[in-house]
Amino acid sequence: MSPPGDNHQLALDRFLNEHPDVAAELETLNPLAAQAKGETLAHYRAERLHEAFEAEAERQGLFAWELTLKLTAESPEAFETQRLDVHKEVAQMAGLSWDEYCRIHDVAG
Repeated sequence: MSPPGDNHQLALDRFLNEHPDVAAELETLNPLAAQAKGETLAHYRAERLHEAFEAEAERQGLFAWELTLKLTAESPEAFETQRLDVHKEVAQMAGLSWDEYCRIHDVAG
């Protein structure tokens, strides 16, 4: 697992601040579980954090990158603008029309 970018790390930090139960769970992970997987405790903890983050994104009906944007955007309006910009880039890279992309991915454009 590569280290997260600055914005993603900020989002993870904010996620943990908003979910103290997840933070507490991560602090009490069993080192033997990490060892059994052949991982360091830090790597094992990072994987569990990303799993919790992705589960929260899914719970909100978002991709993990969208939750990163949501937690780091200056405002809800900025989040929506950034989110649509990224979706438009992905649609273009995929060679899809914006309408087709919106229909496939249930994006309100």
